[in-house]
Amino acid sequence: MHTNNNIAFEQEYDYLLVVSPGTHIANDVATLKKLVAQELGMYGSRFSNAHISLFRSVFPERFQEDFVHMLDEIAKRQSGFTLYTSKFDHFEHGPDKRTIYVNVANPKPLVELHKRILHEFDIKPGTFKPHITIARAITTPEFDRVFDHFSNQVFVRSFQCKSFMLLRKPAIGGNYELVKEFIFGDEAVQQEVNLFNYAA
Repeated sequence: MHTNNNIAFEQEYDYLLVVSPGTHIANDVATLKKLVAQELGMYGSRFSNAHISLFRSVFPERFQEDFVHMLDEIAKRQSGFTLYTSKFDHFEHGPDKRTIYVNVANPKPLVELHKRILHEFDIKPGTFKPHITIARAITTPEFDRVFDHFSNQVFVRSFQCKSFMLLRKPAIGGNYELVKEFIFGDEAVQQEVNLFNYAA
């Protein structure tokens, strides 16, 4: 009975698996967010770091070690790839909310990676659209005020995707912290070769 009580009150975390687009793109996205804030004032995703979400789930901390081991195995079998961004677009969340984002022009490598992660969880893949959020779930009037700045613009960038990162925050709220970065298998081998050559 005592054990059951411990399980009932154990710490749960909100886990988020992301791809980072690198410092250069992150800085450009931060500039765009600043422009939106100049028009709208403070908004929900104003200070979140630029990223592409792969997976999100809430579960007790005791499962974290198994999750990390599973992600290690996926990363070992994954090769690096180049991602390209292109235009701005938006999601509609019913009649009242909109999200402005940067589109990923070649989503297939991320879609396949997303499928492999869900397969490990025995979850059937649904619709998955890789993107970098600029303004999340703003009101429709706010969207109407700012989207003209983006609708006819392009955001042509590229970056090498060599890893993904696991973040977590308490399920009750707080800020995300890094749990681990998972380097893809071919990139990890290349790093070892480079270190060996440097040491030699």
